[in-house]
Amino acid sequence: MSGEQKVVIVTGSTGLVGSAVQIVAKKEQRPDEKWVFLSSKDGNLRNIEEARAIFKKHSPTHVINLAAKVGGLFSNMKYGCDFLRTNMEINQNVLQVSHETGVKKVISCMSTCIFPDKTTYPIDETMVHNGPPHPSNYGYSMAKRMIDVMNRTYHDQYGCMFTSAIPTNVYGPYDNYNLEDGHVLTGLIHKIYLAKKNNTPFTIWGSGKPRRQFIYSLDLARLLIWAIREYNDVNPILLCVDEEDEVSIKELAEMVVEETGFKGSVTHDLTKADGQFKKTASNAKLRSYLPDFKFTPIRQGIRETVEWFAANYETARK
Repeated sequence: MSGEQKVVIVTGSTGLVGSAVQIVAKKEQRPDEKWVFLSSKDGNLRNIEEARAIFKKHSPTHVINLAAKVGGLFSNMKYGCDFLRTNMEINQNVLQVSHETGVKKVISCMSTCIFPDKTTYPIDETMVHNGPPHPSNYGYSMAKRMIDVMNRTYHDQYGCMFTSAIPTNVYGPYDNYNLEDGHVLTGLIHKIYLAKKNNTPFTIWGSGKPRRQFIYSLDLARLLIWAIREYNDVNPILLCVDEEDEVSIKELAEMVVEETGFKGSVTHDLTKADGQFKKTASNAKLRSYLPDFKFTPIRQGIRETVEWFAANYETARK
């Protein structure tokens, strides 16, 4: 990106991914870029008039759309309609106002939960619409999947460069460490922190057998910033570690136990749902653009996240 001034607004910038984008963007600031980081305090993107007011105020040329209603497995199962409606409203308004104001590129964040429940592995970007997603997060998944449909229709009808990134499980500082319904890794970190502090057993929900690819939030931020600058394809792109870096929840818990120095007993609550067993994703498309991209090793990422959580325990979202 060179020449005229670019104004990049980042919606949802106080969450896990948005906070990481703030850190990386400030570190890798370019002279021709102005970055604007927005949160729900700046306006309600579910309301199109408020969305228009935000865009009028900042005149963005580029948008990284991270605004979303998110939650873990259990709230998705309980409040599917809320997840569907809220995310559909946000995404419709962001793309429509971007179209109205001539934004040059929008990249929205999807999720690997959009992929069909019954599929072959590894999954890739061509398989998004090949069947219904897992019933456990149907509302959220379909709202996110519709981003791809909207991107294509805006592109076909108006020539808009709206695209999307599909990260696998994200973890890192500034996540929501809610014990009941946070992301799996951050939930484990919080539980072990309390178990160590209170000298109580540590309980893993479910069998620990499901396998996932985890991407460190700062790595994802680097890739999203690359994408808003360089990726010009309406088709989505998976942003994930290599297939051989997939780990089980049990292995993940063992790494967190080691990095926190927890010495107590570890048990499993088998009454809790496991969710999908695996979602192995191919990053071949990403590697075709960035063959030498170095991901943060998961143990290092866990160590940094554990240290951040311990240092920020009182103010961390939980």
